Amino acid sequence: MERLVGTISRGIRAPIIREGDDIAQIVADSVLNASRSDGFALRDRDVVAVTEAVVARAQGNYATIDDVASDVKSKFGEETVGVIFPILSRNRFAICLKGFARGLKKIVLMLTYPSDEVGNHLIDLDVLDEKGINPYSDVLDEKRYRELFGYTTHRFTGVDYVSYYKDLITAEGCEVEIVFANDARVILNYTNSVINCDIHTRHRTKRLLKNKGAKVFGLDEILSKSVNGSGFNSKYGLLGSNKATETKVKLFPRDSEQVVEKIQKLLYDATGKNIEVMVYGDGAFKDPVGKIWELADPVVSPAYTKGLEGQPNEVKLKYLADNDFAHLKGEELKKAISEYIKSKGDNLVGQMVSQGTTPRRLVDLIGSLCDLTSGSGDKGTPIVLVQGYFDNYAE
Repeated sequence: MERLVGTISRGIRAPIIREGDDIAQIVADSVLNASRSDGFALRDRDVVAVTEAVVARAQGNYATIDDVASDVKSKFGEETVGVIFPILSRNRFAICLKGFARGLKKIVLMLTYPSDEVGNHLIDLDVLDEKGINPYSDVLDEKRYRELFGYTTHRFTGVDYVSYYKDLITAEGCEVEIVFANDARVILNYTNSVINCDIHTRHRTKRLLKNKGAKVFGLDEILSKSVNGSGFNSKYGLLGSNKATETKVKLFPRDSEQVVEKIQKLLYDATGKNIEVMVYGDGAFKDPVGKIWELADPVVSPAYTKGLEGQPNEVKLKYLADNDFAHLKGEELKKAISEYIKSKGDNLVGQMVSQGTTPRRLVDLIGSLCDLTSGSGDKGTPIVLVQGYFDNYAE
């Protein structure tokens, strides 16, 4: 009988993960137990995804404020340091900033405006227009910012991030000066030593500053090695870190390739099915109300099995129905479209028939689906099983 259900995304419950747990075994067991409990079968090309948070927790990949402070102090000593382009987040950046302040004497904090890199707004765009400010060219100090915009708070969190970050820094006994600008090179008017905290634009920022002779370290270069026995991430450093406690951050997981490969093997040994596996973090999507782009991690997926390489190769059904087969209907239309799909080429890039399909990598699409499925709260489903993702209308 023809299968009438397409893609299914299931959140899979798991025990609370602790440091030292065998995360691969727990993921495999959780999926197998859910399959038996809910009566669904596992199939070839299913996707099992596990959130980066529990992988890092099992690894014990944590660092303290003092570890962060030690690392920045070893890099900058007594220098005044520009901390530029951080996102506005109590969860993502506040503990990192505390560590910087604890290790440094003076910070020049340079914030982008009207919003940060991922869409958290300091200032409403309409207010910016009303005040006649050009964010591409105008540089504001804290006094001028307050004169123009007052004490604004984040729409969702209710936090005035300018005051919040300033207080975090001064509470550590560090002097602070706040600047608002969108050109990284502005910081060189204040100091030649810089920590650039942007995520997806970090390579360009480093290049612009280094071309001017600046001494620059990105978040990806802080805790890229263990400090005093701390966790670390050799590729991403503090990028992708989250607040764990008031004095500790959980870092992005490392060596995740070994985790996904082990999960894949455990599932194959148990089922005989070739199941794809990935580790996922933030999805890559934008909230239409708050204008927040979710992706505060450096990548959606730090590791995945080989079958998840590439991007979709799909045709647009409505295009076929309205153009090539506009003269058909019912079973004739269904048969014609099914045959077209079966004979489609391996690379449809640039062809009109694929226009409007999503031009993104598979891991970014599936990881975003998984992030929406698992959520970030108390669902208790850090594992997601996606079935039927690679099916099409002809199968």
